[in-house]
Amino acid sequence: MQQIPESLVARMLNVWALDLHSNQLKTLPNSIGCLTKLKFLNVSGNYLQFLPKTIEDCRSLEELNANFNELTRLPDTIGFELTNLTKLSVNSNKLVMLPSSLSHMTSLRVLDARLNRLGSLPEDLENLVNLQVLNISQNFQHLTTLPYSIGLLISLVELDVSYNGITVLPDSLGCLRRIQKLSLEGNPLVSPPFEVVEQGLEAVKRYMSEKMTESYKKTPMKKKLWGIGKMVKYKTFHGLSSSPGRRTGGDHRGDEREGFINVNDYRQIDGIASPRHVSLFNPRRLLSPLSAYFSPPRY
Repeated sequence: MQQIPESLVARMLNVWALDLHSNQLKTLPNSIGCLTKLKFLNVSGNYLQFLPKTIEDCRSLEELNANFNELTRLPDTIGFELTNLTKLSVNSNKLVMLPSSLSHMTSLRVLDARLNRLGSLPEDLENLVNLQVLNISQNFQHLTTLPYSIGLLISLVELDVSYNGITVLPDSLGCLRRIQKLSLEGNPLVSPPFEVVEQGLEAVKRYMSEKMTESYKKTPMKKKLWGIGKMVKYKTFHGLSSSPGRRTGGDHRGDEREGFINVNDYRQIDGIASPRHVSLFNPRRLLSPLSAYFSPPRY
C-alpha cells in the first residue's frame, strides 16, 4: 500500500490494533486521530518522514512501533497526550532529537531509539519513573553526551549506550540501583577508564558513585543545600544522614554534615507520578526551597 484513504480510517472507530508494517506508506492519514480506542499501532518498514500531529488524539495507545522508516522528528507535544504509552520503538530512522515532551510519558517502560542520528536526549528523563529498558545505541558520532538525569531513572533495568561518541558518563549512573545490564562498548570512554569498564557493571557503578561523592565534597555550600535533593530523594546518595533529634538517645553525631536532607521528609515518588502531577518533577520546582514536597534542611 502506498496510501490509506482518510475516509476509511475515519470509519474504523472500534479498532484497537492496527498493523501497517512493510508497505510503502509515505504518510499516515490525519483521520488516524479518530481511533480513540487504538492500543497497538505498527507502522514499521515504511517510508514515513513524520507522524501526523493527530496521532496525539489516540490517547489509548499503549504500543507504537515506527521502526525502519525515514522519520526526522516526532510531534513536539506527543508526550503530553500519549501518557498511556508503555512501549515506543523508533529505531532505524533519521531522528536528530527526541521531543522534550517525551519526559511526560510516565507509563513508558521501553524506549528504543537506536540507529538514529540523535545528538542529545531530553533533560528531564527522571520523570520516566516506570522506564525499564532504554536503548540509544548506534547513534555513532552524533551522540557524545548523556544528561545527568539518566542516572535518576529509578526503575531502569537495561541501558544500552553502545557505539556512540560518548567520552564521559554522568556521575549519576552510580545511582542506578536496579540496573542489571549496561552496554558501553564502542564508545571512546575516558571516564570511566577502560580498565574499570572491563571489570563489569558493579565496578562501573562503584567508580561513578565514588566520583559523584568526590564531586559533592568540592561543591560550594549553596549548591549542596538543594543540588543534592534528588540524590537524597531517590535514596541513592552515599552517606545519608537522619535529621537532628530523630536518633535515640539524642545522639546527633554525623548530623552536622552540610546539605543533607532527611529522606523521610519526601513524599513517595510513585504517589505523584501521574500525568496530572508530572510537572511537579520539574528540576526547578524540585530544587526550590518553596517546594511543597520536601522541607528545607534542618540545622
